Amino acid sequence: MRLHFVWIGKTRERHCAALVNDYLGRLEHFAGCEVSEIREQSGAGDERRMMAAEGAKLLSSVERDDYVILLDEAGKQLSSAELAEFIGARQQDGVRRMALIIGGFAGVSDEVRRRASFRLSLSRMTLTHELARVILTEQIYRAFTLLAGLPYHRS
Repeated sequence: MRLHFVWIGKTRERHCAALVNDYLGRLEHFAGCEVSEIREQSGAGDERRMMAAEGAKLLSSVERDDYVILLDEAGKQLSSAELAEFIGARQQDGVRRMALIIGGFAGVSDEVRRRASFRLSLSRMTLTHELARVILTEQIYRAFTLLAGLPYHRS
């Protein structure tokens, strides 16, 4: 399985960027990884137009056969073990590439929501998008270590 992380904007905070890159490097032992950083649209007061433009770019970054996971505050919350089971089940289903999407500050368009195969919530708390990237990459790495029976999960 390949992993494609798709998010709006660059990870500017250097500590968050370093952590994301660290987990992406670790993930390469289990699955090929790629990241698409979609350029933020200027809001200029019209969030719907901005979400539509960003949504079109997000959707153009995913392939027709991708299994799309959208990070969404209204999505389903999973424990680390449940996330590992979920990913393992997708592998058993023959999913070739999983796209994990984090939208912009205004959210995502209805088209992106409809394209999602699964909506995942990392927390009921509000997180910065950069921190969400760190948590997402760490939890995906943790899931793969669980599936491989490695001791990382207990650390």
